[in-house]
Amino acid sequence: MSIKTAEFVSPKHPDKICDFIADSILDAYLKEDKDSRVAIEVMGGHNLITINGEVTSKSIPDIEKIVKGIVGENYKVISNLALQSPEIAQGVDTGGAGDQGIMKGYATSETESLLPKEYELARNLCMKVFEKYPYDGKTQVTLEDGVVTTVVVSFQNTKNSELLPIVKSIIEAKEYLINPAGEWMQGGFDADTGLSGRKLIVDNYGPEIPIGGGSFSGKDYTKVDRSGAYMARKIAVDFVKKGATEAFVKLAYAIGKSEPVMAIAVVDGKEIPVTGYDLSPKGIRETLNLKHVTFADTCTWGHFGHGFSWDL
Repeated sequence: MSIKTAEFVSPKHPDKICDFIADSILDAYLKEDKDSRVAIEVMGGHNLITINGEVTSKSIPDIEKIVKGIVGENYKVISNLALQSPEIAQGVDTGGAGDQGIMKGYATSETESLLPKEYELARNLCMKVFEKYPYDGKTQVTLEDGVVTTVVVSFQNTKNSELLPIVKSIIEAKEYLINPAGEWMQGGFDADTGLSGRKLIVDNYGPEIPIGGGSFSGKDYTKVDRSGAYMARKIAVDFVKKGATEAFVKLAYAIGKSEPVMAIAVVDGKEIPVTGYDLSPKGIRETLNLKHVTFADTCTWGHFGHGFSWDL
């Protein structure tokens, strides 16, 4: 027996709002200076947004204006940004990675998006409910031997009597748990705080697939937490498109070094070295055309399976 569960959250979830703010600020720096070094964290909630991190850029965007354009004028914005550490910069300036770390990529032939079925179902359900109710919310789908057994949907500003028929029209299940703690009207930053980089499993492939652990949002391409994970997905997708059923890709980097210290793929259970790709940070930027990516577009509904360059 195989039982799998995955969840998804709407763009109005506090953590995802913080991701969106972080990537919107990143985009603003990159718009005027494509070589900006950005690594920021965002925390928000209860009419306060805090941005902290390191930025080295020729660009000077109006961060408060960007943030208030997303969350509204009633928020206090505290921005505390320092220059990138010179010790880190000296390694990045020569083309090296901006940090050490492990990145994982995955692809499977079980869905058109090449993502795990339980993850794809939870995301699809969340997206369709959000079209009707554009508020804070979560979905969760449990599969038993590939069959949907339990669906959980909790969405702000919904009536159970109205939401249940909508969910049933989207996905068939044996059990539906709709707002199991009761209907709720207070959500988003009014109900809870959020933090960028906290929904890593939602950002990746769901809980059944191991990830490297680094967050994506608020980081430029030199931070291989992001660019390396995108490249690992690209390589995994290439293997599946060539006929594999399932592919895991594992990359690892050392700070200041351009080439990975590990580049391995497990394709249908067989471990093989990854070859034929430029895996340096600059090579990844060119291969995936990251200079022309709007990163705020990547963080809302998961970073994979949306037709970005790393999915093709």
